[in-house]
Amino acid sequence: MSVNPALGVVLLACVALYLTPRVAPLGAMLLTGYLGGAVAMHVRIGDPLFSHTLFPVYVGVMIWAGLMLRDSRVRKLFVKES
Repeated sequence: MSVNPALGVVLLACVALYLTPRVAPLGAMLLTGYLGGAVAMHVRIGDPLFSHTLFPVYVGVMIWAGLMLRDSRVRKLFVKES
């Protein structure tokens, strides 16, 4: 029995939440957790650090950077505006 279809559905649900402006921070948090699982899997099987293991981290940083650029609520959490 393959878990790939279930993982795909979970990923699509997280992306749908991320693309919905009102719940985008929740979607970003769920995507971060999903990508954390990918990092754990790469560490477990011993993949190279910068090319494979940290790639989900790079994607997570881009997710949060994009959300910070488009959502002032998130921007206030990370950047102190004067």
